[in-house]
Amino acid sequence: MVNSMVLFALSVLLLRTIWMLLQNQTTIEGWEIERHRALLRRARVFGGYLDGPDGTKVRIEKQEFPFDIGIWENIQAGMGGSANVLSWFWPLSRTPLPGTGLDFEVNGLDDPSLSWPPPDPDRMYRHVLPSENDNVMILDQQQNFSQNAIDAFRRRQELDYKRHQLDLGVQRRKPFHERYMQNIDDSISDGNDSIKGYYSSDSGEEGWRNSDGDRLRDFGVDEEAEFYDEDDIPLTVLIQRKNQAKEKSLAVAGLKHREV
Repeated sequence: MVNSMVLFALSVLLLRTIWMLLQNQTTIEGWEIERHRALLRRARVFGGYLDGPDGTKVRIEKQEFPFDIGIWENIQAGMGGSANVLSWFWPLSRTPLPGTGLDFEVNGLDDPSLSWPPPDPDRMYRHVLPSENDNVMILDQQQNFSQNAIDAFRRRQELDYKRHQLDLGVQRRKPFHERYMQNIDDSISDGNDSIKGYYSSDSGEEGWRNSDGDRLRDFGVDEEAEFYDEDDIPLTVLIQRKNQAKEKSLAVAGLKHREV
């Protein structure tokens, strides 16, 4: 079943290649011909003209594909320009001389000055004219600015420069055990609310931003994910440090109770 499908696909591809070789056309040139025919049908309804950019009228005239120079000539052009059929299949045959790629033989059915592909009003360059309602400020030498406006502009420029410099600095997130111990110390001194403030801080990798102001969470990265970075600390050491921190917190709480 698979072999049959592959054979069918290759057969269709071979027939398509032979058909394009006989017409001396590429796939893109075939699309251009179909597009030109569609424009001719549209122009026939509007008297031979179509609306171009900026309201101009573009006349659409029928043009023949200029590179269809005959069946045998098309085959020769596609096979390297040689009329020797055996050389088409002989791998040691002489390589065709390279051309410039700029000049090709044409059939001469149309005026040589006409371009291919034909003009397409939908693809012509459109001039963007500013509207009267657009709030556009044009600066020239005749405009006078006050010193306050110049100073304010320079201050904004300096702030933008400093912000850009800060964005360029990449800070690595601290290892998990260091952040964990810092959370416990902060909770002892400032209360449990400091843990939330730590995770929402703008320091380390959690606060990293690129030049566009995007953070890691904007790319789907969990900024609060726990990992060890390069340090490989055993779990027993972390548990031991946790117990020591708890004992330290109890001792501090006892001292505060005695002072009261």
